[in-house]
Amino acid sequence: MMMLQDGSVQLLCLTASSGVPLFTRGASKQLPFSVIGSLNGVHMFGAGQGVVLSSSETDRGSKVVWRVFQDSVMLIAVSGGHKGSSNEDLHLRRLLENVWNIMVLVLGQDELANVRNVERLKRDLRSCYRLIDQLLEERLEGTMGDLTHCADCLVPPNSTLLQEALVGFTQAADSEFGCLMIHGRIAVATEKWWRLAPQEVVLLSALTRSLSLSGSVSCDYPVFLPQGSPTVAHRLLRFQLLPGADVCMLCGPSPSLHRAESELVGRYWSPLVEALRGCLAVGERCLPNTVSLRPDVLALLFINRESRRSISCVKSIPSAPPIVAPTPSRSRCWELLRLFYTFTTTRYFSLEEAPAAASPGEGAPQGETLHEDFALGFSHQPLQCYLVTEECKCFGLQTPQHQLYLLTPLSVPTFTLRSVATQTLSAITTATA
Repeated sequence: MMMLQDGSVQLLCLTASSGVPLFTRGASKQLPFSVIGSLNGVHMFGAGQGVVLSSSETDRGSKVVWRVFQDSVMLIAVSGGHKGSSNEDLHLRRLLENVWNIMVLVLGQDELANVRNVERLKRDLRSCYRLIDQLLEERLEGTMGDLTHCADCLVPPNSTLLQEALVGFTQAADSEFGCLMIHGRIAVATEKWWRLAPQEVVLLSALTRSLSLSGSVSCDYPVFLPQGSPTVAHRLLRFQLLPGADVCMLCGPSPSLHRAESELVGRYWSPLVEALRGCLAVGERCLPNTVSLRPDVLALLFINRESRRSISCVKSIPSAPPIVAPTPSRSRCWELLRLFYTFTTTRYFSLEEAPAAASPGEGAPQGETLHEDFALGFSHQPLQCYLVTEECKCFGLQTPQHQLYLLTPLSVPTFTLRSVATQTLSAITTATA
């Protein structure tokens, strides 16, 4: 039977040992307690037989993915499925991984790995809901990091000035970890910030966006780094420089929020107001106007495989004449870009990342096995692929250093897709070199 409506996702969090529910988020129509108990029970039964149950699918397309973290917390994602989609596993596995890392980021690993008081943990977990709901409700339109685990970036027109100011600002605060974010994307960051694990960079960006949306001008927020420092908290200081422009840094007990705000922010950033406005003018295009993109590119995702940084954008789409097939809306283009990335990385291209630390006995994520099985049909590593749908044409291109995913209108001849992609890749790599 179909457990949820098409396209809806519900997240369940339970204690791994006893199956006590900690929270549920997601679909408005929650699953009955009996179904939740059954989902937990079938996983526990498999574990008792020496079998790790990682995912399952109903005859009507609903998908269920399980994962246990630190032998303490079980996360279950239940999806109503998307008609015609066979790539839901990657999305749901990424979701569980991100949710666990959010819980560690906010609460620390000790509190999650050693559950002493269930009721207290339930209350503490409420502080994670805002970030978790952003993932479930896909309110991160314009960013792809939750899926790609690459930092969402933009290319500022005046990066040298901004980099120097950021380094000076963080050093004055006795820190080496800082970044400047424009419209929720990283414009510049210190060397140590880039040395953080890619998933940590993605989560810190998401947290900064969330704090910015709360309306506060500055904040002092304790965070744990899921891989670098899961048991010792750091302070995340965030300051709004202009609407849409935020600077943040990780630091220890000093400086105080008041000192950093009153003495350091003005000293280093007031002289750069015009440079910041130039960054804001780049907007969601993520590339300066000096980078010329072909008019037949609807949307793109560019990934630097070595640095784990990405640039993604959806261009403004003019209304098509009545005789021309309508182009997808802006929000639909973001959705199609995510779907094409998932389609390609589960079949042709490598995800290019080390798997997250698993609990003992957990084994490799199911999606990696699926990719390996599918890839056995090839005698080589695919470097290009394309897909023609009812809404647009898609082209993927992979080199040793980069991956590029493009959406184009249906009117673009299929045989020209490769040249469109190579020209676009050349334009972006020249701008980001």
